[in-house]
Amino acid sequence: MSRIVFVLVPGLHLLDLAGPAQVFSTAADLGHDHPLSYLADRPEIRTHQGVTLRAETSWPDLSPADLVVVPGWHSPRLAGTGHLERRTLDRIAGHHAAGGTVASICAGADALGRAGLLDGRRCTTHHDVQDEVARRYPRAVVVRDVLYVEDDRVITSAGIASGIDLALHLIAVWHGPAAAARVARQMVVYARRNGDEQQVGTMLRHRAHLSDAVHRVQDRIDDRFTEPLPLARLAAAAGMSERTLTRRFEAATGQTPLRYQQLLRVERAEHLIGHGATVEAAARAVGFGDARMLRRLRSRGAPAR
Repeated sequence: MSRIVFVLVPGLHLLDLAGPAQVFSTAADLGHDHPLSYLADRPEIRTHQGVTLRAETSWPDLSPADLVVVPGWHSPRLAGTGHLERRTLDRIAGHHAAGGTVASICAGADALGRAGLLDGRRCTTHHDVQDEVARRYPRAVVVRDVLYVEDDRVITSAGIASGIDLALHLIAVWHGPAAAARVARQMVVYARRNGDEQQVGTMLRHRAHLSDAVHRVQDRIDDRFTEPLPLARLAAAAGMSERTLTRRFEAATGQTPLRYQQLLRVERAEHLIGHGATVEAAARAVGFGDARMLRRLRSRGAPAR
């Protein structure tokens, strides 16, 4: 299992830390354990909200599978804020050089910049300091008005609540989107938002309801959307008739179970195609017998009944 190390900076925002930490803690409660560590240059760090946090000052031995996260801090401007000792910045850079992943929330991108990790990479940060980051790190490519950006194991986010989106994205990468959906559901943040994509993903776009029975059916479809899932089988697993399942599913999500499954298939296929797969290969990967159905659904923008 990978370890997650949070590097605490004086004046940090509590939600920049607590949001992603809660995601990883909830994932552990659901069986996906990632030990959490909190490190700083000194044993006590006072947050901008007035709470003093205790932290370790000695770094653990890290492997390339581990993640280092720098939460953001109060930063009307970056210059003169967010102090980290050079040795700490070097440890962050060294972890990335050894094959590890580093991430930042909000103004934490500035720490990655000081560590030399933004040069030549796409990144983002809170909209209030995007211009300053662009000036301070002219070799960085600052992407504006997005939630998070990933570039060569450097992940930066816009800040505050988007740290939750980033952490859910990582759970999806490590353990699959269904695991991320369960964490989001447990945290009552069904509408997880996708990085630099403008639209909310299908899997969580239809989770903003309170029907536990329908959520359980969605969990089953999310886990097995590439497989044939006859309505009768879904209804039996849910302990209700096919008609009742269809009625309740539509009332909660606005979709039939079949339509929901096919939306998942098309969205996944679009992702594969966007990363170089052929339409035929993507169709097979998501469970279509051939590419004809996928082409038809893509052209119509909705599954056939």
